[in-house]
Amino acid sequence: MKESTFVMTTKQSIREAFAEASSFLAAHEVMEPQRNAQLLLEHVLGLSGAAYYMALPDPFPDERQKAWEEVISRKAAGEPAQYIIGEQEFYGIPFQVTPAVLIPRPETELLVEAVLQQAARLWPQGAAPAGRAASAAEQEPPQEQGAGRVPGPADAELPDRDAARPAAQGRAAAAPGGDAGTADGLRPLVAADIGTGSGAIAVTLALHAPRWRVYASDISADALRVAARNAEANGVQVAFEEGNLLEPFAGRRVDILVSNPPYIPAADISGLQPEVRDHEPRTALDGGADGLAPYRIMMQQLPLLQEPPRLIGFELGIGQAGEVADLLRQAGHWDEIIIIPDLAGIERHVLGVRR
Repeated sequence: MKESTFVMTTKQSIREAFAEASSFLAAHEVMEPQRNAQLLLEHVLGLSGAAYYMALPDPFPDERQKAWEEVISRKAAGEPAQYIIGEQEFYGIPFQVTPAVLIPRPETELLVEAVLQQAARLWPQGAAPAGRAASAAEQEPPQEQGAGRVPGPADAELPDRDAARPAAQGRAAAAPGGDAGTADGLRPLVAADIGTGSGAIAVTLALHAPRWRVYASDISADALRVAARNAEANGVQVAFEEGNLLEPFAGRRVDILVSNPPYIPAADISGLQPEVRDHEPRTALDGGADGLAPYRIMMQQLPLLQEPPRLIGFELGIGQAGEVADLLRQAGHWDEIIIIPDLAGIERHVLGVRR
């Protein structure tokens, strides 16, 4: 068994330290050893971009040697670099990540992009026609459903970043999920991110669709605390609810439902890369016997909502697109079912749209 404790050779340049660490990680069968070494080196030195490359010929700072040895040793032992750094970029935005949440993946950015595009087609004005006034029960999740609120950026003590916006672009005064409209006869769209994890989807939607009222749920209180910090760090208001899939939204209106749920078949988890299998939360990976349990449950839970969402979007695993698309067709709520491939050509997302 290889020794996973990294000890740096003294008196090196930063470039030489990078090369030495890359070789050490490669010897420990770490995937993309150079990329991981650079991420960790930038973190330890507090440099990025041009400043990092300009510093490569410089002597490695003695005061950073211990920290450098520690992070490379952790990486060689299999820990994801994102957990070591505590951050992962998503849609150009830095997100805090901890072992309580799944590390956001680039392919999920395509789901966010597709949802934003389809929403713009369905609601060109960025809002929906206002209906009747919502009752108090519809505005707030019923407590008997076990949908607890996690204090975070949606709470009153945080500043509203829409305060400086023109009145026509600000959020309506109704609570999220309500139908109260604005003077132009429109109400904010309500979006719900199911199984939010780090909050990457919810926060990104809130940033790019500031008129929307964005909710997010997760079964993990620890994950919700991470998501709330990410919303606060990015200056958006997202209401976080603890509970199982759609349960926190019982009795509520949801126009847009998006989810990247656990979709790995339980028997396949042991064969995942050690970085994923041994470090990312199993609750964010395990999709039941065939990986499709969360999708079936969400379809069964749709009657909990006031009405089915007009737009629904799911991320899914390899080979699951056909079955998830069939689940949406069988539900009968959407006129158009769209399957979207990722950049590798894998059918990765399924959307349902009601025109």
